[in-house]
Amino acid sequence: MPESPVDPQIMQESRLPLAGLRVLDLTLARAGPTCVRHLADWGAEIIRVEPPGQGDGLSGARDGFDFVNLHRNKRSIALDLKNPAGHAAFLKLAATADVLVENMRVQVKHRLRIAYEDLKGINPRLVYASISGFGQTGPYAARGGVDQIAQGMGGLMTITGEPGRGPMRVGIPINDLTAGNLLALGIMMKLYDRERTGEGGYVHTSLLEAQVFMLDFQATRWLMDGEVAGQAGNDHPVNIPMGVFPTADKPINIAASSARLWESFCKAAGHEEWLEVPEWQTPKGRSQDRARVNATIAEVTRTRPSEWWIARLEEAGIPCGPVNTIDEVFADPQVRHLEMALPMRHRRRGDIRVVASPLNIEGMETGVYRDVPELGEHGAEILAEAGLSEAEIRSLREKGALGG
Repeated sequence: MPESPVDPQIMQESRLPLAGLRVLDLTLARAGPTCVRHLADWGAEIIRVEPPGQGDGLSGARDGFDFVNLHRNKRSIALDLKNPAGHAAFLKLAATADVLVENMRVQVKHRLRIAYEDLKGINPRLVYASISGFGQTGPYAARGGVDQIAQGMGGLMTITGEPGRGPMRVGIPINDLTAGNLLALGIMMKLYDRERTGEGGYVHTSLLEAQVFMLDFQATRWLMDGEVAGQAGNDHPVNIPMGVFPTADKPINIAASSARLWESFCKAAGHEEWLEVPEWQTPKGRSQDRARVNATIAEVTRTRPSEWWIARLEEAGIPCGPVNTIDEVFADPQVRHLEMALPMRHRRRGDIRVVASPLNIEGMETGVYRDVPELGEHGAEILAEAGLSEAEIRSLREKGALGG
């Protein structure tokens, strides 16, 4: 089996903040892998535990854009956890780990006997981290959950899209991504606590919890003031003008809702008379007359191209920006400066780019220092590191517990 391509220029795990942290990755689909990707990019040693002969089909072909973006910087072992010999080998791996991450259905890990309760006795320092659809306990705990289900149950689809058009999902798996991000944060908190106590523990979140958390001010509008938010389309739910406006070539976003910005915007647009309209002199008044405010502004903005408006509004100190397609995003000079397209060398696809970590730690630079592993590529070496002999590893293969 070919070796993973490794670029020596970015082979610097030992200098990254999570160097020396050993993580068992039992994740599937997107939420769990999003969490682990943070740990992998910043130097943790990731051991991806996969079923023999199968792998994670939920995130596409192994060489596909989704799998490659989610699973760089890892090693892989193909271990059958349903096989008694495979389960015993897994327990030896768990005894050496700092962190375990999984996002199985709640009942699955208990059936496999790899839940936190099964492992804490053999490794009290283990930080066990889980993502579920709806929580580890409660009336929905046994249900399977995916991102769009949580978008609907968590209220997001009723506040997304244009009024009267019915529920609308957002264009990214926001709950998968948010739950993964939050779990990575929870792991870091528990590891910090372990430094003081010497003990690991159980950290978990869910897609539904992530979605309710992400409702943010829309949630507290209900909790504190009893207001049930509805759909507002491209307009901000409460501030105006703040939304998408047409230009001569492409739409732009404009945010000029405060008293100071509204005055600056009217002057920059060449229509200071808008300041004299009685209904428009307060945020509340502009909000109540939203349709007329937006239509009046649109008549003016569509007369000139987007770049003209952006330059003029920026000069006036008014937040604004283009509405970009994905290809335009990665052509944007600021995105290029931020190096969000991360170069990597893939064993079959050659030189490609994936999405970079959005975190910046001064004096440290992350990258792709290990290609996406083949299924079970590193099984023998991982088990040897856990103390298994060559004979024991050979026996696991003979029993069908170890693939690769």
